[in-house]
Amino acid sequence: MRMILLYQTHSPFARKVLVLAHECGLADRIQVEHHETSPTSPNIEVYSRNPLGKVPVLLRPDRPPLFDSDVICAYLDELHGGRRFIPAAGEPRWNALCLQAAAQGLADTAVRIRWETVRRPAEFRYQPLADGYSRKLIETYNWLEMNIAENESVHIGHIAIATALSWIRFRKLPDFSDSRPKLTKWFEAFEQRASMLATPLSGETIDTPTGRT
Repeated sequence: MRMILLYQTHSPFARKVLVLAHECGLADRIQVEHHETSPTSPNIEVYSRNPLGKVPVLLRPDRPPLFDSDVICAYLDELHGGRRFIPAAGEPRWNALCLQAAAQGLADTAVRIRWETVRRPAEFRYQPLADGYSRKLIETYNWLEMNIAENESVHIGHIAIATALSWIRFRKLPDFSDSRPKLTKWFEAFEQRASMLATPLSGETIDTPTGRT
């Protein structure tokens, strides 16, 4: 039986899992099911599998569901017979996990910027908070410009960074390409990988049953 991935076509976290699945040759073992989720418009089916009510969730035959993109990626990385995308030990492991942590922070922060600039009703938005979140993005972009390695074998950190940056560009949030040639070159090359081309972002967040986005 195939695994089922509860997914969202406009989630950077869910996309990270699916990109990894393509990279390690497991995509054909996973059935992808799109599910809209939002804190203001609960998805009961997702909540029944993940108490946080978020995707991605991986449903495994005769085993408990797995949730959180980091957990699912670690699980998938144990199922294939090729080179591991999460290095087992030493500095390669810590470098990959640190990049992944930066990517998760980028995506989380970018989602919060959207709440303060687009998704929350205008009368409840707080610009100083949006500005503080934007600074986190800029500082992380600058850190990536100094720390991204152009010729390194692809690992989980690269996948996480690429899917986060792709979503930030998709949502037209503060740009990372200005004055960061190394990061921009790396990202544009990564976006041409078959795994990224097979998992395009699409759709709008539905925050209420009435369809406000």
